[in-house]
Amino acid sequence: MSDFANTPSPPYYAVIFTSEQTGNDQGYADMATQIRKLAKQQEGFLGMESARDKLGITVSYWKDLASIKKWKLNTEHLIAQHKGQTAWYKQYKTRICLVERDYEFK
Repeated sequence: MSDFANTPSPPYYAVIFTSEQTGNDQGYADMATQIRKLAKQQEGFLGMESARDKLGITVSYWKDLASIKKWKLNTEHLIAQHKGQTAWYKQYKTRICLVERDYEFK
């Protein structure tokens, strides 16, 4: 089984969230699991990929910009964002990109 998101043919959008943690991970894993489950329930959500070493990088894929905006303003997601800013992250950066082309090797 692959951990790659099963995205449709482009165009679609990618939200790239890159973060550096503070070292305080109390409650982080539970919140990450909860947010991942919640994101999957959102209209316009297409998939997600994530990796963490020194930096964490999570890429979520969305049908359109309206879906991304709605997700950003989701109440439970806002709570997680606040906790990230006050406890879990030293810094983070979010990038929103239009995917115009994709290809793969299997």
